[in-house]
Amino acid sequence: MTAQDNDRSGSTQPLDIIMPFWGSFDHFREAVSSVLAQNDPNWRLTIVDDVYPDLAPGEWAMAIDDPRVTYIRNEQNLRPSRNYNKGVRLARSEFVVIMGCDDVMLPSYVGRVQSLFTEHPDADIIQPGVSVIDENGAPSRPLADRVKALYRPSGTGVRTLSAQDLAVSLLRGNWTYFPSLVWRRSRLTGFRTDLDVVQDLAMLFDIAKAGGTLVLDDQIVFNYRRHSSSVSALTGPDGSKFRQERTLFYEAAAACRQLGWNRAARVARNHVTSRLNALTELPGAIAKNNKIGKRTLTRHVLGLPY
Repeated sequence: MTAQDNDRSGSTQPLDIIMPFWGSFDHFREAVSSVLAQNDPNWRLTIVDDVYPDLAPGEWAMAIDDPRVTYIRNEQNLRPSRNYNKGVRLARSEFVVIMGCDDVMLPSYVGRVQSLFTEHPDADIIQPGVSVIDENGAPSRPLADRVKALYRPSGTGVRTLSAQDLAVSLLRGNWTYFPSLVWRRSRLTGFRTDLDVVQDLAMLFDIAKAGGTLVLDDQIVFNYRRHSSSVSALTGPDGSKFRQERTLFYEAAAACRQLGWNRAARVARNHVTSRLNALTELPGAIAKNNKIGKRTLTRHVLGLPY
């Protein structure tokens, strides 16, 4: 049996957990501690510090007495996508998660995703069950997550999506939680460095376009932290997030037309959810008299050229 056959028949390799770091020391400590507390010990954690100015978090991480934990500090700031790509290159197992440095794995996370890959050996992505917490760790359900729940595929238990069905579902509204996803490393061809906000959706679409399969599970094993200082939150009111989204949607529409995926092409071309999201950001841009933001958001809502 080849190494690839082993991967496709369910992996006993350690789950590679890549944690790009830039942010709150308290949240970072909680995130790392949640990995150390996993019931299943079959994991390996690599922390990639993107030159955070405060050295204390790195010093704390380097003092962790566990051979499964590696701490690396970049020589220069790479920004999100380049740091994700570096982390993926450092991974050695076939399955990898790019965990947020402010999120929390519940103790059963590693065991659950390992069992899902065993049960679904052809899966390229696992989306485990996720709950949302706020900056202080309290349960939260803001508008963004209520919308995600609406677009999440219906049904219960474990279900799979692939190819055009997966593309349509994600382009209609990205209901996944990037830091909780487990990826088949051989499918990660490189996160786009021209995208700071929607690089995860771009990668998901590329995998769907190549016929890849996503397994969706309901069992909650991950807490995603939603807070006001996230990249997405900061790039909404000025419109830059939506410029990136439109670029991706138009490219996806063209790619889908070439594949003959007419449903997916139509959804990408219209990108209704993205336009409605821009509408919710418009009052904030108006209140701050952000002229560029107002213009970008208005034109995005109306589907007009920038």
